[in-house]
Amino acid sequence: MESTLIGFSNELAGIVQRVSPFVVSVGARRRYPSSGLLWSPNVIVTAAHTIQQDEDISLTTADGKTLGAELVGRDPGTEIAVLKADVPEPPGVAPGRASAVGSGELALVLGRSPRSGANASCGIISAVSGPWKTWRGGELDSYIRLDARLFPQSSGGAVVNMRGEIIGIATSALSRIAGLAIPAATVKRVTEQLLERGFVPRGYLGIGVQSVTLPEDLRTRLAIPNEAGLIVLSVESNGPADKAGLLIGDIVIRLGDVLAERIDELKTYSGSGLIGKSVQIHFIRGGVSKESTLTVAERPRRRS
Repeated sequence: MESTLIGFSNELAGIVQRVSPFVVSVGARRRYPSSGLLWSPNVIVTAAHTIQQDEDISLTTADGKTLGAELVGRDPGTEIAVLKADVPEPPGVAPGRASAVGSGELALVLGRSPRSGANASCGIISAVSGPWKTWRGGELDSYIRLDARLFPQSSGGAVVNMRGEIIGIATSALSRIAGLAIPAATVKRVTEQLLERGFVPRGYLGIGVQSVTLPEDLRTRLAIPNEAGLIVLSVESNGPADKAGLLIGDIVIRLGDVLAERIDELKTYSGSGLIGKSVQIHFIRGGVSKESTLTVAERPRRRS
């Protein structure tokens, strides 16, 4: 029994030793730093909520060197930020990336502090599910909940399985109940977009809505299956909904083949893959059922 525990302990320590050189400390907020992962040569990924300044960002590497870093871009929706810096290639082979993750598997969260160096916590992956929309409007390729403890500097650090493969990066900002791993597949996708464009394009309908219950007599008269619809509270000038002819007071009941009963139904159209695509929008105006064609646009970017 003792030899088994010693062997397990040595295996954990070995994973930390192999992977931690690829984890840096990121100084871009007050009080304490966060962590980042050297994703590819000179490219560091971290948790977006920890980047609270656009300039004067510093990195501390495994060998104790302090470097300046440039913010390439961040995507609050998926909680990913990308930095570039002239980081020396760590010794050893870069860790691979996990292709599949299962609930109950052990995982390590590896971070770095400028003072104490590499730090680690261990726990199980307590839940895994399919694609998951964050409360910030982004979509993760999967929902991965951790029961490993996240220290103040852990966000942005590597989440690693027992084969030493990168599951993703850790964040404490997307869930109130536990830390999450932003999946490696999501990190890859978003990092490529940020490196190419500096931001992640989002779909945009140009409409503000609220869910309302539909009267039974209206549902019967119009022969619609909805119990609720989305009443239009605002229409942005020259936006997709405006161009489709929607007006304040209209009640949207269907988008394509999907019943529009909850505001969440609109989040489907926030993905970049739907930009430029058209969808039939069915709505009620003055007690009459109508329809129009709405083309998803790219969300305008806020000016600095």
